Amino acid sequence: MDQSGLSSRAIIGLFYEILEASKDLAWPFRVGMEFTSDQESETYKWLGSSPMMREWIGGRLAKSLRENGITITNKEFEATLEIATKDLRRDKTGQIKIRIGEMADRTNQHWASLLSTIIKNGGATVCYDNQYFFDNDHSEGDSGTLSNLLTVSDYSDLNVTTPANPTADELIKVILKLVQHMYSLKDDRGEPLNENARKFMLMVPVNMWAAAMQACTKNLISTGTGAIDNPLLGNDGFSIEPVSNPRFTTTTELYLFRADGRAKPFILQNEVDVQIDAIAEGSEEEFKNKRHLYGVSASRNVGYGLWQQAIKATLS
Repeated sequence: MDQSGLSSRAIIGLFYEILEASKDLAWPFRVGMEFTSDQESETYKWLGSSPMMREWIGGRLAKSLRENGITITNKEFEATLEIATKDLRRDKTGQIKIRIGEMADRTNQHWASLLSTIIKNGGATVCYDNQYFFDNDHSEGDSGTLSNLLTVSDYSDLNVTTPANPTADELIKVILKLVQHMYSLKDDRGEPLNENARKFMLMVPVNMWAAAMQACTKNLISTGTGAIDNPLLGNDGFSIEPVSNPRFTTTTELYLFRADGRAKPFILQNEVDVQIDAIAEGSEEEFKNKRHLYGVSASRNVGYGLWQQAIKATLS
């Protein structure tokens, strides 16, 4: 197909089309809440939980909201693609469309890059309750002391034969314990916070990908002495989505996130949404350098939401 007539307007239209289509493939939108910002930074006040109904005795008993907060400052980001006019003229195989498509994909993947960084730093960065996001001594109101940082000292199932290469059978046992633990977490009123959770995301390093896929999707699981029905499957409405994160460098840590809560583990903050600008046909850049420039920009950032919907576990 002749691409010599591909104009800057067509390229920009193609970019936005692919950007919107590929958004659904990006995992950050399943564990992150999107908020619009209109200033340099935004403060999110996580005000505890709404009260549970009680028996009406002696009139109404109003419960005030607990004030906690986190501030997220927007940052400017950009990416610029250079296309020589000779390439526009000579491209007969659609290579420029492919590059524009890749640029759109990478723009959506930018959220994954930002979130991966704060996930990796979650054991040393405070969240709204002034504890590290992944910590073993969270406490709010009547919640008691809670942990979302698990090791073999918490659950023996985290002790596997080869920590960097667990079997599907071993991962299933780990996942069941992580879900069980998430169900045990309470809010600042002392009420179960995740009792209605049915959809989860399991995030693993690349080295665990094959076992995670088997654990989350295969009906029959080998145990070494035979095969058993996968206990993660067949439960109506219950699902675990396995996600491999190539940005992780550790090989023995994995994460479980709740993916169906009204609030979510992370915040995706947008001040200026993605826009693409072009210096193209008839420009001084084209005249002097025989090239077109396509620049993507956005003002955004990410932050921590509800730690109660995120668990980090280390295999040993």
